[in-house]
Amino acid sequence: MSNIPSFGVGTFRLKGQAVLDSVRNALDVGYRAVDTAQIYGNEAEVGQAVAASGVPRSDLFVTTKIWTENYARSKLVPSLQESLKKLRTDYVDLTLIHWPAPGNGVELSEYMEALAEAKAQGLTRQIGISNFNIELTKQAMAAVGQGEIATNQIELSPYLQSRKLTAFLKEQGITVTSYMTLAYGKVLQDPVLAQIAEKHQSTVAQVALAWALQLGYAVIPSSTKRENLASNLLARGLKLDTDDMARIAGLERNGREVSPDGLAPLWD
Repeated sequence: MSNIPSFGVGTFRLKGQAVLDSVRNALDVGYRAVDTAQIYGNEAEVGQAVAASGVPRSDLFVTTKIWTENYARSKLVPSLQESLKKLRTDYVDLTLIHWPAPGNGVELSEYMEALAEAKAQGLTRQIGISNFNIELTKQAMAAVGQGEIATNQIELSPYLQSRKLTAFLKEQGITVTSYMTLAYGKVLQDPVLAQIAEKHQSTVAQVALAWALQLGYAVIPSSTKRENLASNLLARGLKLDTDDMARIAGLERNGREVSPDGLAPLWD
């Protein structure tokens, strides 16, 4: 089984001072995992915030993702070396292929083998995928070998539970990392989640995150507010009961928020 921290801070859509403050505050309130990506355009700021935090590198878990324009065998490793410079580190803990991008002109086997090469060179400790369906996950496993794929980072929320895909990943021993667990904030208005939150004297965000954690998923919520970063972290201590979990299971509505043309696969 891979070794992925269950709780990290995401940096999607955060730029400049906003990402500096978010990562600084997150590390300050106790986060030790940070998720970024080449396309976010904030790796340098993440690196700056991490360096300024004084947290030892060995205590941190840093994830980045390779963007589609760097999938070719000749480009992937150099692009990751560039990311490491920006992040001010000799290695990242996890590197993901950001999207399968089936029409991209680079074969899946080529970019997966290049990613495995990055690991062999010590640039990344673990490798994985993001936004892959079952079929493409099987192809990725075939390309790099059983047990090599640490995680598939996918959009998951109480409104998008992807039961087929998550069951398959669990079966294969691949950690599920849930992004957009709050569905761009849409689940925060949900009456069922509000009732469960009231019952536990918690927040709706904590309930949604606790739901994902209890299913064995890793989560990477982002926030620009220090109090929300601290509050989200408390989801780790929230235990939902069987009735709560059943009620949340009933919220499934295939509520996908992100599926860019040319990048996304055919979803299961």
